[in-house]
Amino acid sequence: MGKLLSLNTGRARATTHSDIGRTAIDKRPVQHRVAVTAPGPRGTAGSTGSALGGDEICDHRYHGGDDQAVYAYSREELDWWARELGRELPNGVFGENLTTVGLETSHALIGERWRVGPELVLEVCATRIPCRTFAGWLDEQGWLKRFTAQALPGAYLRVITPGEIQTGDPVTVLSRPDHTVTSAVVFRALTLEPELLPLLVDVRELGGHQRERAVRRVDSPAATA
Repeated sequence: MGKLLSLNTGRARATTHSDIGRTAIDKRPVQHRVAVTAPGPRGTAGSTGSALGGDEICDHRYHGGDDQAVYAYSREELDWWARELGRELPNGVFGENLTTVGLETSHALIGERWRVGPELVLEVCATRIPCRTFAGWLDEQGWLKRFTAQALPGAYLRVITPGEIQTGDPVTVLSRPDHTVTSAVVFRALTLEPELLPLLVDVRELGGHQRERAVRRVDSPAATA
């Protein structure tokens, strides 16, 4: 069993590192209970994009929606990066909604289900592909290349059963599928190791348009998207 070490939400702020000039990547810990519900498909009219009450998604073209409803990253991986970078990395700094402890995020299986608190059930469904907003926010030389080479992406999750959660809630893995495709494997396949793409094709739980990308690239090896 893991634990929700920090529950993080963000508000829009101005940035020069996004085409739309705004970002909510700066997630900050909150201590109150937060309702988590499926936000609907990306770009749906009236959708906030984020599953968490009080959290904002700015660029709805590439972020948010049911298959990127909640982003989780482990404290253990943040601590690894803190040692590598020689700087403090507070909870939420990678833009994660859930900072966990005692729980795999990058190596969670696609389709794995978690219960957070008494009611909320989430399903691991996609990986994170870093963007220039993330690079500008971290302000580290060569950050996108370093993040990609290390392949510790955390995980995106969809909402299966809504519920309220707060910092300190237990996180229990309810079930795992019988394949071996983790968030990290998806990340590696879509970035530096395209030879892994065939592994993704039959993973029906894989969302965020990532399975469709894998299918296109397997069917047409010359394709880049």
